[in-house]
Amino acid sequence: MREDLLYFIWKHNKLPTENLRTGNGEPILIKALGTQNSLAGPDFFNAKVEIDGQLWAGNVEMHIKSSDWYVHHHETDENYNNVILHVVWENDIAVFRKDGSQIPALEVKHYVSGKLLEGYRNLMDNSRINFINCESDLKDVDSFLIDNWLHRLYIERLEHKSELIFELLKNSKNDWEAVLFILLAKNFGSKVNGQYFLDRARELDFSIVRKTVNEPLQLEALLFGQFGLLNVEECSDSYFLQLQKEYNYLVHKFDLNEPSSKPDFFGLRPMNFPTVRVSQLVNLYLKTHNLFSRLMELNSLESIYQMFEIGAGKYWKDHYTFGKASKKSTKKLSKKFIDLVVINTLVPIKFCYAKHTGRDWNDELISLMSQLGGEDNSIIKNFDKMGPKTQNALESQAKLELYTNYCVKNKCMQCVIGAQLLNRNT
Repeated sequence: MREDLLYFIWKHNKLPTENLRTGNGEPILIKALGTQNSLAGPDFFNAKVEIDGQLWAGNVEMHIKSSDWYVHHHETDENYNNVILHVVWENDIAVFRKDGSQIPALEVKHYVSGKLLEGYRNLMDNSRINFINCESDLKDVDSFLIDNWLHRLYIERLEHKSELIFELLKNSKNDWEAVLFILLAKNFGSKVNGQYFLDRARELDFSIVRKTVNEPLQLEALLFGQFGLLNVEECSDSYFLQLQKEYNYLVHKFDLNEPSSKPDFFGLRPMNFPTVRVSQLVNLYLKTHNLFSRLMELNSLESIYQMFEIGAGKYWKDHYTFGKASKKSTKKLSKKFIDLVVINTLVPIKFCYAKHTGRDWNDELISLMSQLGGEDNSIIKNFDKMGPKTQNALESQAKLELYTNYCVKNKCMQCVIGAQLLNRNT
């Protein structure tokens, strides 16, 4: 038994309309269920309940056992002074408000149908699943309902990604260009070096990037040095020695903190080596000044692809690491990589900028995501085995949000699909 089932029972009006009684035997009539609260405080706000002929308006709190009221220390929290009904599975103890008055308790285990409980237990029975709880039933859920839920989940995912962006914005004193640089650095670090690149970019004062962006060698030296790539032993390439010399000059000029660690090369394909990615990031900033402002103006996928049509520098045409020549190749950003930049950096920062400036770009961003192909990973492949194929990046991002924040956490009762399945059988 979990509290989320109690929320479901209350929210979906699964209790009988008559013969409900408090623990003291007083008759209860539910006039208004109220609004579920996902933040701190009582579980449902603004409910209306008639108890023993007296109409009460206020909040409803829910627990498995009524004694959980004291376990959670609600008796000392003023936010719970206006609780008019305590909905519990088991009424094991009387509960009192701070002023000493008793809170009426509704023990629901006597009123819930066996069919609903059986459906709930079947849904939550992890012993029979390979991937997610509803895997055997997902194909039977209405596709229109799933499509709407995926759209809502994608906005939820953007809200979660916004937390980091607004934190960066606060720390940079509302410098959107600096925030974009940090997010792009994380993206160019890819999965293996993303966090490392993010940390190095956060430590670097973006004003120094601005001061060097008109000097290609200085910008290269700054980023290669700050991203831990100039700590190479026994390299005599003239280009490398130039970068080292320039970086040492910048360290003293700007009092830079040199990194004590290096990015990882192990297990990466050469095109994803951090040396190549840093060179591409440098060339992006050399190509387009005021990058944030320019990107905010773009609203078509074609124009975005043109903006990111860049490659690594001349030295990297026949190198993947410093001092080791390789077969010549053009190291341009692939369409797949640009798509990931759009998904993980451009759309989230556009979403946050729109919120910050009071604009509504949701339709534009959803349209953009709908034009991108879906991501290819084990989670998406598992979803595709159970139902319609993932059509685009919006759906793949929404399914990642569904899996990470609902399926893995067994939050089936807070999921539209889980609620639909349980409603269908009760």
